[in-house]
Amino acid sequence: MDNEKTIDCESSVKIANDVVGKIAAIAALEVEGVSAMGNNITAEILGKVGAKNLMKNVKVEIIDGKVAIAVAITVDYGVSLPGVSGAVQLKVKQAVENMTGLTVKGVTVKIAGISLARNN
Repeated sequence: MDNEKTIDCESSVKIANDVVGKIAAIAALEVEGVSAMGNNITAEILGKVGAKNLMKNVKVEIIDGKVAIAVAITVDYGVSLPGVSGAVQLKVKQAVENMTGLTVKGVTVKIAGISLARNN
């Protein structure tokens, strides 16, 4: 196989905390029962100013390749808070680990508000 070349080099990938935070925020919003990141006021503002403000409701700390994440969410009225929180923890952990290769050591969920909007 004369066409094959072997390249020996050291490489590294650095992932910004903001990238991990955005992955976490998007994953949290995919969970049924989560209506917004942060509280209801934040959700209204977010619709006007864009997804950049998602990061105000996510804290990320990366130490030695291990990630600690804290998210603040608004949940729909009537859902099980422990159920939604557990689903958010699992979804965020899986999304961050699958997309970045980092190990998530913990996901803390803060219920920042309850959405009273009725879905008929």
